[in-house]
Amino acid sequence: MMQRDPTQWHFSGLIAFRKFPPQHSKPRRFTHTPKVSSARLSPAQVSPAQVSSATRAALRVGLLTALAAMAAFPGVASAEDAFTVPAPPFMPSWAGAWMATVGVQTTYAPKFDGARTGGIGFMPIINIQRAGSAEGFVSSTDSPISIALIDLGGLSAGVVGKLIGGRKERYSTALNGLGNTRTAFELGGFIEYFPFDWLRLRNETRAGIVGYGGVVSDFSADFIVPVTQSLVFSGGPRFTYQSGSPTAAYFSISAMQAAASGLSAFDAKGGAHTAGVGGQVKYRIDPQWEVHSYVGYDRLLGDAAKSPLVAMRGSVNQVSVGIGTSWSFNYGVR
Repeated sequence: MMQRDPTQWHFSGLIAFRKFPPQHSKPRRFTHTPKVSSARLSPAQVSPAQVSSATRAALRVGLLTALAAMAAFPGVASAEDAFTVPAPPFMPSWAGAWMATVGVQTTYAPKFDGARTGGIGFMPIINIQRAGSAEGFVSSTDSPISIALIDLGGLSAGVVGKLIGGRKERYSTALNGLGNTRTAFELGGFIEYFPFDWLRLRNETRAGIVGYGGVVSDFSADFIVPVTQSLVFSGGPRFTYQSGSPTAAYFSISAMQAAASGLSAFDAKGGAHTAGVGGQVKYRIDPQWEVHSYVGYDRLLGDAAKSPLVAMRGSVNQVSVGIGTSWSFNYGVR
């Protein structure tokens, strides 16, 4: 999945809640990998000199996410220093040990979906989940907000959310005459399954709530290779389907935009959107600190690839890379 305008600053929060697997479930051997923003997160990233309203909105989301996490888990302490949080009747109990991970990642990615050039940006990492919950494998393509409502060891499902930053005309001369697109938010669900300890299959299907309507569905498979207890490689294929509304938001060109930009008018339809592959590596320095990196390649398909913006001024080949570090600590809840 692609990131929009990585030459800019990006602020968002990554939240993942997971429930303990049943006592009889077989634990997996790999270790926790902090949540890494996927390229589809493609957040509004704005340089300090070009702070936009979309970035301020993303910053508010990130800060509210962090504050919500602090409110839910007010004491940074070991599991022994527990405090009481009532569980909603429809949710699993919050009681037990939780692990929070915070960090920062530097990325190099396309400036917008379909861009020919890229730039450097920064992303914070905030990830909260059950301590030891199937050791919580997380891929760089997962949504930044992920709450597991069902966790049966090898099978889990829950709610996901993703903030997609608006595209600004000033990001690139390729966008001259096309105007700006709104910041969007997608909300939906995920299901993931581990048929083996070394293979994760995952689907996320989200609906556009703000910015556009329609549906986006991401499919991924990750082969997990723990080289040592500290070093873990993973990677696999990716595929994304989009309906018409999210595709049109970034790849359609109206008659007015055509007159202003010099590009041909184009009405982008939904369908197969991208296909690609992604990989990541993480190294745990000690029980609290780790470093990680990822690389991803996606090829635009369908009307996204046919859009004059991509055909004349961009590229169907989209590459993103990132490297970061994170710190983990435990909370106790009773």
